[in-house]
Parts: sequence; C-alpha cells; structure tokens
Amino acid sequence: MLRSGTTRAVSSAASLSAVLLLAGCGQAPQRPAGGGPPPPSVTVAAPVKRMVTDQDEYVGRFVAIDSVEVRARVSGYLDRIEFADGQLVKQGDLLFVVDKRPFETALDQAKANLSQSRANLSFAEADLQRGTALVDQRTISVQTYDQRIQAKKVAEAAVQAQEAAVRQATLDLEFTELKAPVAGRIGDRRVSPGNLVTGGTAGNTTLLATIVSVDPMRFEFTFDEASYLRYERLAKDGRELASRDAGVTVRLKLLDEADFQHEGRMDFVNNVIDTSSGTIRGRAVLTNADGVFTPGMFARVQVPGSPPYSALLVPDTAIGTEQARKYVLVVDSENTARIKYVTLGQLSGNLRVIKSGIDENDRIVVNGLMRARPNTKVNPQQEGAPPPASPQAKN
Repeated sequence: MLRSGTTRAVSSAASLSAVLLLAGCGQAPQRPAGGGPPPPSVTVAAPVKRMVTDQDEYVGRFVAIDSVEVRARVSGYLDRIEFADGQLVKQGDLLFVVDKRPFETALDQAKANLSQSRANLSFAEADLQRGTALVDQRTISVQTYDQRIQAKKVAEAAVQAQEAAVRQATLDLEFTELKAPVAGRIGDRRVSPGNLVTGGTAGNTTLLATIVSVDPMRFEFTFDEASYLRYERLAKDGRELASRDAGVTVRLKLLDEADFQHEGRMDFVNNVIDTSSGTIRGRAVLTNADGVFTPGMFARVQVPGSPPYSALLVPDTAIGTEQARKYVLVVDSENTARIKYVTLGQLSGNLRVIKSGIDENDRIVVNGLMRARPNTKVNPQQEGAPPPASPQAKN
C-alpha cells in the first residue's frame, strides 16, 4: 500500500512538470505585466484624399418636350384608324381618316362655281372692250360704259371669292386625314370608327388621341431660394454650377436604381420664384434612346452644389455617433484610441467626406470600432497588411 501511494504521487508530480514545461514553451498566451486582458485588435487606415464635388439632391418628374392633343379640324363621321394603341409614330404618319365624301362633293361644287365666275368675267371683259370703242363714237352713253366697268370688277371679285372657296374646300378635304404633328408615342384611341367627330377651333372639339415625344426627355424639379442664390453667385465667379446660363451636367436615378447612372444637362431655370413655396423650377434634358423615361415618372437628381475641391474621406462604417455629434477614433503614436469629432459631408460610394476634424496623417479605426474604447490602448493593424503569425509550440 505504501509503495502504491508513492507511485501515484510521483506520477502526479511528473504530470504537473509536463504542464509547466508546455506553458513555458509558448502554448499559453502571455498576459501583460498587470495581469489584465490584452489590448483589442483594430484595423486602421489613413484617410483617402480625393477631389470631390458636393452634390445637392432633389426630386422631380419627367416631362415630354412635345405633347399634342390630336383633334379634327373638320366635323364628320370617323371612317378609319391607322395606328395601334400605344405605338411609336413618326411625324406625318396617318392616324385617323374622316369620311371624305361630303368634302369631295363640296370641292367639286366650289370648282364648278369658280368656272361659272370665270365665264362671267370673260363676258364682262369682252363687253367692256366693245363699250370702249362705242363710247368714243358716242354710240353709248358714259353711264352705260361705267356700268360695264363696274360689271367687270364685280366679275373679278367673284372669281377671287370662288378661288378662295376652292382652296378652303381643298383644305377641308385634306383635313379629313389626321396626321401625326410630332414624332413620339401615341396613347389609346378615344373614339371608335363610325362616331361623329366634332372639328373646328372651338372648345368643344372631339379629342381623338394624345401624342408625347419620347427622345429626348425633360426632367423638371424645384430647389429652394438659398440654393438658387448659391448657384448664381458661384456661377458669376466663373464656377460651372446650376445657374441659368451654365448648362451643367446632372445625374439621375430612378426609383428602382441604387446609383445615379443617367446623365443630362441643365437647360432652363425659371424666371420667377414661387411665392407660395419659396422655390424655383429648374429643368434638365436627357437622351431617352431606350424609351425607359416616361412623362410623369418620379426620379432623383444630383446637381453640383460646389466647385471641385480636395477632401478627406473615410469609410462610412468608421463613423460613430455620440448624441448629436459624429466622431471617429484615431490611434495616436502611443497606440491609444482618441476621439475626434468631425463634420460630415456627402457619401461617395462607401466613403464619407469629412469636412473638418481630421488630417491626412491620422490613423483612423476602420474596423473594430465596437471593441475599442476612447483613451485606452489598442493593438492597431494597418489595413491591407497580413495578420501577425501565430506563435508555434516548441517540442
């Protein structure tokens, strides 16, 4: 029994020695001299220096450059429709045909009246010519001669009136064919063949369809008075901003798009500020070759709000919030995390413009912001550097 207990004691001592030996070979992490946990590891990076331009964002709608209501100029029964609802049409394409037969009859009658008037004019001219010789011989009185002159003038006026009637009848016949006044996309037909169409220039004419131009397309939006003053004053300094005469490039994105990928140019700023809203209307023009933009569609537009300037940018995820203030953590030369309060600018991709609060030599904590605490030590790792090699156990 004594020998067995001694054997167990020797075995326990040997196991304890082995554990201490392995610990001395580096398998257990070394703790700081104070015995606390090691400093948290964070990733740091210098701010990105880049030329940027502040962008102002507004919401607006697309508007067609040309929008035309197709209405008949003559009244009659609708005979044919020569388009499919919603199709693209070219300028001059035939759209509607009103029954031509009454207008063809009216034109024939006007031509007949013109022939009669011309015949009367020929007779009056011949009668006057005979009267000229007779009045010299005192065969007819001067009064009779004057009557023949008057008859010739009346016949000439009648010819002119009938010529005008022929031209009007010709126009009415041409107006029975309604052609597209502009190129664009036509809406649905409002009247079916066989219905009576009211034409003319009065307000009760029949609306047949509507055509809106497709390419290019306008985009209208409003901006506030303060922005208008800023644009105008910077433009007067020779800066290319959204003033009335600059024609600067703007970018748009649709409701289902993440980026501002469509480009256009400013072409108009209104001449008055709306007194009810304190805003002024601006307009840009964009190409629409694929026909995606539709009048009435919403979109967001980015307008250059400043001249290009050199700025510092940091990842947006590196920015913390302390009530109403924004800050970043900066690691100093002693590897201590320090708070720097910053003024934010616009977002450029995943980077945020920093207006003030940091300099280009700062080491910004870009990863591990939740692990680091202000005024405490950290273990900084440069972004993009390989991680430190883990210690290997010695045999």
